[in-house]
Amino acid sequence: MEKKTDIELTSIETMDPKPRSFANANANAILIQEDDIETPYGNLHVAIQGDRSRQPILTFHDIGLNHVTCFQGFFSYSDMQPILRHFCVYHVNAPGQEDGALHLKPEHDALGNPQSLGSRFVYPDMDQLADAIHHVVEHYGMKTFIGFGVGAGANILARYELNHHERVDSLIMVNPTASKSGWIETPIVFQSMNSWYLYSGQLTSFTEEYLLWHWFGKKTRWTNHDLIHTYQEYIKTLNAQNLSLFIETFLRRTDLNIVREMDPMRKVSARTIRCRSLILTGDDSPHMDEAVEMNGRMLPEETDFMKISDCGGMPLEEQPGKTCEAFRLFLQGMGYVPSLVQRHSAAAQNNQLHSLETKMHPPVMV
Repeated sequence: MEKKTDIELTSIETMDPKPRSFANANANAILIQEDDIETPYGNLHVAIQGDRSRQPILTFHDIGLNHVTCFQGFFSYSDMQPILRHFCVYHVNAPGQEDGALHLKPEHDALGNPQSLGSRFVYPDMDQLADAIHHVVEHYGMKTFIGFGVGAGANILARYELNHHERVDSLIMVNPTASKSGWIETPIVFQSMNSWYLYSGQLTSFTEEYLLWHWFGKKTRWTNHDLIHTYQEYIKTLNAQNLSLFIETFLRRTDLNIVREMDPMRKVSARTIRCRSLILTGDDSPHMDEAVEMNGRMLPEETDFMKISDCGGMPLEEQPGKTCEAFRLFLQGMGYVPSLVQRHSAAAQNNQLHSLETKMHPPVMV
């Protein structure tokens, strides 16, 4: 029998983890410029990342977030850097949601009187936000783009595709929804408990709990304390008034009215998303049911549905490695970056690919 050797630990050196910060951007994630694009529905702040001669990727964030807090961590992830060299990313922010945004105020006429009936800024609805994206697309002369939306942003990009299918090359939608607000997020409940406080500039504990639930769900709240703490601190910096307007718009969204039409004769005229699409959600996401329901209303031959394991409602932050691999495989299925491979050991690559493949489901009928 082989003799066992005792090992003595003579010293243990501890290191404090580096605090997570939205300011910790990867040096390779270069922002070329930031613009404010004027639209009939307010100004959209656009941050451009990458070589503008490349194929555009257009992102749109979720409620309570902006292009920094929703996408910076993921697009700064090391495995994303080889992918980004082949694209130019246009990060679109909803009106008044960018960092340091001032209070949104109503337009005034020549006499200085508000043009709106009340004193509040009339925030665009979801369809108008989709139309505002078209002004961004026209401004930068995009022939086609790859849409990448999270939550409310996914819903807005889906609306844009329904009206301008010829401009959308493909869609990646994280936690999307095709229906109206459910009972848990009904506008009446939210407004009665929170809308007045938010618009008056008060961020209540209800606001914090609602946003953390919307972003992460329940499980992540108790398993990823560092990430939750980072976003709790970020919530304190939000422009509460502008936030209230965007949340109300999202909660008052209309149904997309898309259908999965199986009859070949009627499929041509059916209202549906026709571009190649990836629906992505975490297996503990609070929006799992909505994502599955939307998947069931889309064309099965054009839609991939992926559920990422060990993940709540924010896959881009909780599982960036798996999300990046799903992103790469989807792009390669579209004919982009065909020679790009994952930069991990063979064992790690096989394990991750197996995890992804076992979570790739055929479209679900509901």
